[in-house]
Amino acid sequence: MVRGLDTTVRKLRRQVFEEVARLGFRANEENFEETLNDEVEAIPYRMVNDEKRYRESVYRARAILSERLRLAMGLSLRPEDKPVHLTAGMEASNISDKYYEPPLMQVIPSACEACEEKGYEVSNMCKGCLAHPCMEVCPKGAISMVKGKSYIDQSKCIKCGKCKSVCPYDAIAKKERPCAQACGVGAITSDKLGRAYVDPDKCVSCGMCMVNCPFGAISDKSQIFQLARALTEGDEIIAEIAPAFYGQFGDNITPRNLKAALEEMGFSEFYEVALGADIGAVAEAHHYV
Repeated sequence: MVRGLDTTVRKLRRQVFEEVARLGFRANEENFEETLNDEVEAIPYRMVNDEKRYRESVYRARAILSERLRLAMGLSLRPEDKPVHLTAGMEASNISDKYYEPPLMQVIPSACEACEEKGYEVSNMCKGCLAHPCMEVCPKGAISMVKGKSYIDQSKCIKCGKCKSVCPYDAIAKKERPCAQACGVGAITSDKLGRAYVDPDKCVSCGMCMVNCPFGAISDKSQIFQLARALTEGDEIIAEIAPAFYGQFGDNITPRNLKAALEEMGFSEFYEVALGADIGAVAEAHHYV
């Protein structure tokens, strides 16, 4: 989504959440369960058309949005090698206390562009200088002069980056998968087709891979549908908000008016928590009371 910018990826994410939340707020309508599947299937067609295709094909865009809808409903992605309907398992999510199926962070295969994991390439900025320091520092002899310019033999390159560090023209570019570069725990690997894969055993669910993927190929599972439904049913729901909400809404939103808005929506309590430990403490306190 690229932090700080209201990109198309962010707008689509919000729109998906809006569509799913609307369904949740209508969950208690008469005959809603009979029409839920049809309502969900119509969303990708309403969001993507010939004027708003977002990708090179409306069909691919709709397929990706379909997977985003499943994740927003708390469901898992569909397998690529089996015919599974978009609304498969929807009945299990049509309850207010449905917990999402882990893992939290998911790569949508049809959206991933299979970016290179990591590598160095010589750009057209290369001047073919006489000193050629890139050749001198390469420990594997992977750099040679081809037609007056430096050339990196990828079969020999060990991705050490020494050539880039000494180039006086910054003509050597480091290419790295944005999601992997953003991941602080090395949880991003590749599947057999070269697409990104999030290792659930390493992932800490920080969301940095999702934020930094410019293709919108990584998304998190949500319980926004279940939350909206619970609000309409009058359940006691406590909002625990991190201070980071200031960056989400801007200077016009304060804890006071955010609390008023949440209470108007149906939340019973509002807490501003600083750390995950605070959330756990509140949850445990309610559990043992």
